[in-house]
Amino acid sequence: MIVLSPEWTAVLYLIAAVCFILALKGLSSPKTARRGNLLGAFGALLAMVVVFLSTELDNLALILGVIALGTVIAVPASRLVKMTQMPQLVALFNGVGGGAAALVALLELPLVADELGAVIAVAFTVLVGAVSFSGSAITFAKLQELMPTRPIVFPGAPVVISLVALGSLASAVWLVLTADATASYVLLALGTALGVLIVLPVGGADVPIVISLLNAFTGLTVAASGLVLGNTLLLVAGTLVGASGTILTRAMASAMGRSVAGILFGAFRGGSTAGSTAQSDRPVRSSSAEDVAILLGYAQRVIVVPGYGLAVAQAQHTMAELASTLEAKGIEVVFGIHPVAGRMPGHMNVLLAEANVPYEVLSEMDEVNPQFKNADVALVVGANDVVNPAAKTSPGSPIFGMPILDVASARQVVFLKRSMRPGFAGIENDLLFEPQTTLLFGDAKDSLTKVLTAVKNL
Repeated sequence: MIVLSPEWTAVLYLIAAVCFILALKGLSSPKTARRGNLLGAFGALLAMVVVFLSTELDNLALILGVIALGTVIAVPASRLVKMTQMPQLVALFNGVGGGAAALVALLELPLVADELGAVIAVAFTVLVGAVSFSGSAITFAKLQELMPTRPIVFPGAPVVISLVALGSLASAVWLVLTADATASYVLLALGTALGVLIVLPVGGADVPIVISLLNAFTGLTVAASGLVLGNTLLLVAGTLVGASGTILTRAMASAMGRSVAGILFGAFRGGSTAGSTAQSDRPVRSSSAEDVAILLGYAQRVIVVPGYGLAVAQAQHTMAELASTLEAKGIEVVFGIHPVAGRMPGHMNVLLAEANVPYEVLSEMDEVNPQFKNADVALVVGANDVVNPAAKTSPGSPIFGMPILDVASARQVVFLKRSMRPGFAGIENDLLFEPQTTLLFGDAKDSLTKVLTAVKNL
């Protein structure tokens, strides 16, 4: 039974669209991110309620059952997921969105077969949605280490990718010209294969950037499905996601000092991060927690550089307590945040916010880099690639050209590392072997706890 008139439906959709826009604005800052997230969730809930109240639904029981099933799966999954696994969750959500849009377009094809514009939108949605779904599944598998994180390249891969891409475009033209169901299924299959083939050659630190790119693809498919369904809200929401995802992808690629094309196809010319796990046997200077505590306790200025290892060890609360203890002793503590530290944009900001580290002491790369030369100690906790001088000094390195934190400029550098294994990019860090660098080996949380105890006893 329809309860809402078309006028009220339009008004409530407009309110939901405004919520989406305000949510995106809120997510641009850590201080307002929680409020923005809640606004976006409210907008989505409002839009869903409006659909139920303004549309005649033939399979209401089935729809409600599927929603209930999805809720039972999603709520525990999102609540129990570890911070270190958040990128995998984002990849899954993104892939499901693209796949759902593709399936909706397939179901709508018989209803819009006589409308050329709508059939074009169907072809676009099926192709890009399938690419997003299968590509996101591969990024999930790589980040979850269900498959090798290194680039996977096979003989003749560029030719195969080109042929599948051409086949996909040909199938899309076939679908547009004939509105034939067979063409849509062929397009779906080829798009799914294309998504897999595009993501397989991506490895190492490039995977999170591809997740962002696929997120933009999903947004575009949702916008196109809005055209198919004649739903303005879907068009607005999809456009917002597509535009923001594109901007984020470009920003992340810029932070890595690489082009999006280089990230996707760099493995074919040796330019992709390799994800090696080879352990160096070069000699380094290691130290004890007590010695590190003395370095920190007698410093005037300390810059902390957090990385993925901090998240893995769940050491953010211990790190926050150590920073507070040093500040109580009159030592200035600043956190230097690289744009792609961790496994997703803002990973470190979210992690430190969870430990109640004040936003005021979090400094972005461009802001903190000039400060390293005046720092007595740079404390690197679980980061590696984002401080690797090879990005500046080694033209053959896969990370050459990537902007880095200038940790090497500090008077003393302390690295907290579990082992001498390289970072996610799979290359050795020459900074570890410099005379001003001291390494403290062990689990980051355990090491920080020992350092904290020693600092309190100074």
